[in-house]
Amino acid sequence: MSAERAGPLASAAVRAALSGDAPQSLWRQAARRFRRNRAAMGSVVVLALIAASSVLVPAVWPHGIEDANWESILTPPTWANSHWFGTDANGRDLFVRVFYGGRVSLTIGLLTTLVALSIGVFYGSLAGFTGGRTDNLMMRLVDVMYSMPLLFFIIILVTVFGRNIYLVFVAIGCIEWLTMARIVRGQTLAVKTREYVESAVAIGLGRGAILRRYVIPNVLGPVIVYVTLLIPTNIVVESYLSFIGLGVQEPLTSWGVLISQGAGQLDSAPWLIAFPAGFLAVTMFCFNFIGDGLRDALDPGER
Repeated sequence: MSAERAGPLASAAVRAALSGDAPQSLWRQAARRFRRNRAAMGSVVVLALIAASSVLVPAVWPHGIEDANWESILTPPTWANSHWFGTDANGRDLFVRVFYGGRVSLTIGLLTTLVALSIGVFYGSLAGFTGGRTDNLMMRLVDVMYSMPLLFFIIILVTVFGRNIYLVFVAIGCIEWLTMARIVRGQTLAVKTREYVESAVAIGLGRGAILRRYVIPNVLGPVIVYVTLLIPTNIVVESYLSFIGLGVQEPLTSWGVLISQGAGQLDSAPWLIAFPAGFLAVTMFCFNFIGDGLRDALDPGER
């Protein structure tokens, strides 16, 4: 029997078997499609360089993040004395501070997003797949938590547990999972009516196995796109909290802190805001392009 006689409705696995080729997994097919996306792959390279520099530069650069040189206050960017990005109002080298700030900002963005992703995907998929009164009760709880101001919640945590920067941003993740749960629930409601899910239910497959094998993999596209938007959003939230004294504090620094400091000297020293804002903007673009590439690669319609 030839591949042509199998008909246009034959599955990819059947066609591969008839042709003698080993069938590829869905993840391998997605990885191949992602590698063909030049914008996404270029963004991966740029983002990897920023992340690697954020780790390596503070360790090898001759200037520390708190090394002040009172003879080089507000020095414009120059190759002399290794002040490639200039210095701030305290004579501290901006180059090392930008990359150290990148380390803190990326860590915060990833940490809060990981918390939101873990809670939101589980909660939303469970609510959407279960349906009925359970779904209604779980989503009403989400509506109640939406009414809780983020700033008020963080102030309570700081008062109870003290000024712990990582605890504060875990708290942000515990609030931002709400939108993630709504997105996943909506996608789950659409996926659970598909034939393959109904077939899995008919043969007696457990709810956990159905969620893990069929539901969650098919809602990854919108989730990944939202994750790539959530990471830079969390970095911006960190900037706001640091500005009002609830986020990153000296001697630590971040892109948000550097932007806040540079905004006050925009006329006299524009480089103080240009470099951290530029790195933040490039990082946001990279996450957006990567998200678009992953969404196209994981789109069930492309499989």
